[in-house]
Amino acid sequence: MTASFYERYGIKTIINAAGPMTKLSGHVLSPEVREAMASAGAACARIEDLQEAAGELIARVTGAEAGYVTAGAAAGLTMSAAAAIAGLDLAAMDQLPDTAGLRNEIIVQRGHVTAYSHALRVSGAKLVDVGYVGYPGQGRTWPWQVEAAINDRTAAIFYSVGAMPGMVELPELVALAHRYDLPVIVDAAATLPPARNLQRFIAEGADLVCFSGGKALGGPQASGILAGRAELIASVALQHQDMDVETETWTWRTRYLENHVLPGPPHHGLGRPMKVGKEEIAGLMVALEQYVERDHQAEWQRWYAMLETIQESLADLPGVTVEIRMKQNEPEAVPVAQIGFDEVLLEMPVVEIVNRLMDGDPGIAVSQGFLQESAIGINPMVLQPGQEEIIANRIRTLVGSH
Repeated sequence: MTASFYERYGIKTIINAAGPMTKLSGHVLSPEVREAMASAGAACARIEDLQEAAGELIARVTGAEAGYVTAGAAAGLTMSAAAAIAGLDLAAMDQLPDTAGLRNEIIVQRGHVTAYSHALRVSGAKLVDVGYVGYPGQGRTWPWQVEAAINDRTAAIFYSVGAMPGMVELPELVALAHRYDLPVIVDAAATLPPARNLQRFIAEGADLVCFSGGKALGGPQASGILAGRAELIASVALQHQDMDVETETWTWRTRYLENHVLPGPPHHGLGRPMKVGKEEIAGLMVALEQYVERDHQAEWQRWYAMLETIQESLADLPGVTVEIRMKQNEPEAVPVAQIGFDEVLLEMPVVEIVNRLMDGDPGIAVSQGFLQESAIGINPMVLQPGQEEIIANRIRTLVGSH
């Protein structure tokens, strides 16, 4: 039998109980996605043709006017900001990320400033944060605070799904932005499941919505979905493609030049370092098709059963508690097992447990979102059949040795 890629290069594989995180190489690809990527890699096609086929699929699935495949959701945020700033202005495209003299401000509620909103700044945008976090100030943002920040330098308003409560919600934010003819950019990277979120934010009026392709969708890790208004998606495409072209032979000369929409083709825009290959586009398209056709209830039940197996296996361990948790008011969200450890009784800090699980054979990666509560998380999204038993047995062995 031929050695696997990982065996060939001596790379240690892991059991991923932390979820489809980028640092853990994302999801395990289905055979159909792998086949699509291999098939696409066996021939050449124009990237704009691939992107247009993918865009039609994305638009159909999300209900948006248009769609585009990006190099992950963060790249989608950067390109969304670039589109909001430059539009179809070739000189502005050529100038980015230098935004001198351009509308370059993006308004964001303070409760929506995350480590990922930094991706907006890559375009040259300046984030203008409004509202309050914590007390005093009621820990919220009022619509008037957003409106007061709008001026002639404002390019867009940003919204991060699932961020801190107390913020102006998307429908109200959209209504406010559209009164001033401003687009709303939505970071929806990790909002799947539920599957209906693919259409929710567009239905609520968002102008550009970014999803991760390598998380719940099960697509290539270096892929993302951008859905939104056709004119903004067009700006993204023009700033993203390899534009080392001649005017007379440009693929889109009829679309943009003969009707004088543009004076010429742009060249190597801001998105050039964020290019997406034919393999990623093909894999994402198949993954998206599979996701919308999937039995999501059966998948959720399989996840929950895995966590119950772990919970039952660890129930009799002194100093260990297991609670299966779901996001409040989101019964279709991914269930997560929170495993708490009595560090005093076990004479072992939780960070040591995390490290020893990863250093074992096989390595087991767990969610570290509960470390401040002396606990780890088990996210079942990437777990393969039988791996839940391996995890439970490793924890029993690790804790039982103390």
